Amino acid sequence: MPASLDSLRMSIGEFDLIARWFTRPARRAVLGVGDDCALLQPAPGMQMAISTDMLVEGRHFLPTVAPERLGHKALAVNLSDLAACGAAPLAFTLALALPRVDEAFLDGFARGLFALADEHGIELVGGDTTAGPLNICITVFGEVPPGLALLRSGARVGDDIWVSHPPGGGLGDARLALEAFRGRVAMAAVHFALVRARMERPTPRIALGLALRGVATSAIDLSDGLTGDLGHVLARSGVGATIDADALPTSAALAAQPLALRRECTLAGGDDYELAFTAPADQAPRVQAAASSAGCAAVRIGRIEAAPGLRIVDARGAAVAATFPAFDHFKT
Repeated sequence: MPASLDSLRMSIGEFDLIARWFTRPARRAVLGVGDDCALLQPAPGMQMAISTDMLVEGRHFLPTVAPERLGHKALAVNLSDLAACGAAPLAFTLALALPRVDEAFLDGFARGLFALADEHGIELVGGDTTAGPLNICITVFGEVPPGLALLRSGARVGDDIWVSHPPGGGLGDARLALEAFRGRVAMAAVHFALVRARMERPTPRIALGLALRGVATSAIDLSDGLTGDLGHVLARSGVGATIDADALPTSAALAAQPLALRRECTLAGGDDYELAFTAPADQAPRVQAAASSAGCAAVRIGRIEAAPGLRIVDARGAAVAATFPAFDHFKT
């Protein structure tokens, strides 16, 4: 490395880093980066929706991920929480631990981060930086009208259960990509590129969450696997459910895999960042219209029932015997 470039990198401190890569003029915020606190002004009568997610290298993402994709994903997984609440994004903060100042990494990370932020009209208003193992923590702020937030506690007996998915794609692709990285499965290069993009560059369903206000009775984003995340809805709502494992949408890449792996990926894969939600059976046309307007698809996968617990069946109605535990950071 040329001595001049090495000296430049050594001269970049915490506040230089923030100013160079993460400071932009405030647009919607009253006060953004540069003071001890940001100041946000929600629209009159709106409620604030707030969520925080942390990404740790080796736990949530591989060291091989492109910085631009990592910047995208770090914000996308947080926006997905706002989508599940039916909230419109306002702003976010970023806490970033870096082992060293790497200009190429920061250029790509900031580019991916702000490209997605601009897509959703959301701005960075503060945060923190420190030296340490690579760790990204984002807090998002959104707004939602009183009484219209989508909650986990609203599912009712008789409701249909739906999941969103990209047109031509499905659940489980991110898990399939992870298994390919682990050397457990092999697939055509074109399929690997598609499932890797699903793993590293998820799409937060903000538009769908907004369109489901007044239609869905409950919602959750799929981060730890369908069975576990849907289980949170059932627990909070005090209901049970039956879902059809064969109704779950799958991509061509996953459809080509053995049945046991397809089940594992779609039911407990995690990292999908699609929405699972419930709605009264007579709302099916509105659900489909909401998905179409949001540029995605939605498929009915089951029904809410009074009997507690989650039952998984196949297309013939036969019970699927295997268990599909959700991801848990302290059990996995």
